[in-house]
Amino acid sequence: MGRWKQAAQRVRTRAARTDRHMESAGRSVLITGGSRGLGLELAREFGRREARVAICGRDADELARAEADLRARGVDIVTFVADVRDRSEVERVVAAATQRFGTLDTLVNNAGVIQVGPLDAITMADYENAMATHFWGPLFSMEAVMPAMRARRSCRIVNIASIGGRVSVPHLLPYSASKFALVGLSEGLRAELIRDRVYVTTVIPGLMRTGSPENATFKGRNTLEYAWFAIGDSLPFVSIDVTEAARAIVDAAERGDAELTLTLPAALLSIAKGVFPSAVVEVLGVVARLLPTFGGVGTGSRRGKQSHSALSPSPLTIATQRAALSQNEVGS
Repeated sequence: MGRWKQAAQRVRTRAARTDRHMESAGRSVLITGGSRGLGLELAREFGRREARVAICGRDADELARAEADLRARGVDIVTFVADVRDRSEVERVVAAATQRFGTLDTLVNNAGVIQVGPLDAITMADYENAMATHFWGPLFSMEAVMPAMRARRSCRIVNIASIGGRVSVPHLLPYSASKFALVGLSEGLRAELIRDRVYVTTVIPGLMRTGSPENATFKGRNTLEYAWFAIGDSLPFVSIDVTEAARAIVDAAERGDAELTLTLPAALLSIAKGVFPSAVVEVLGVVARLLPTFGGVGTGSRRGKQSHSALSPSPLTIATQRAALSQNEVGS
């Protein structure tokens, strides 16, 4: 009798998984921060699966290039200039995208900022900017889409967090703190919304070859900060190709998965933090002592593209340079 119960349970589990699955074809998706990097690659991937795509970003020129790229690939695309830190702008974009497509089936909170530098170079404004972008922005967009999604059911929300939201990484304090907040928000909403068949997926990427170092903000000894960040971002056995990452993220969204961790190093680091939290923090303390000390531009900041040196760009960062070109991280 026990075997029959187990078999019946397996059948019910498979049926539930099938019932939860949502193909992207014919569906509509809104991607914040969709004009470059991972956001742009996600727009391409959803487009390949015949979804109708809306993206938003702060830079009109970047959006125009992204729109041309997506149209050339046959994607049904609409773009909006908007800042996710402003609630009224987020609500405007959600309303306009809904009017354009009739419904919004999937929301991807991808917009992000990265400030890299030692503790002494970080200002309160850096923390405020990171929290506004990574916590309040996603909350604004989720609040805007939730009423309609809960009424319609079988919808998706994808929050792009980071391994920095599991393990606080030296020289990335504002980024890590705000991603920790996003992970908590995302996991809590998953539990609250699943009864309405709105499936929230928390994505925990490790290093990803998106070309993002070009547009990250570097403080203190900015050229050295940019060098270690760009080199780490390029390592093939540590980082993941953005196209592969986007494919895995869209797959997870279609399945309605609770969580997706990208890269083996990120998964191992997350496990180690859970099992040996004190040891991991001690090791990160050693890492912090190896990173650049305070100096250079101090509490000022420079973009990655303003922080080049003999170390980077270099043969060690070729993967990041190629990604920057293909992912609209540099101007035409």
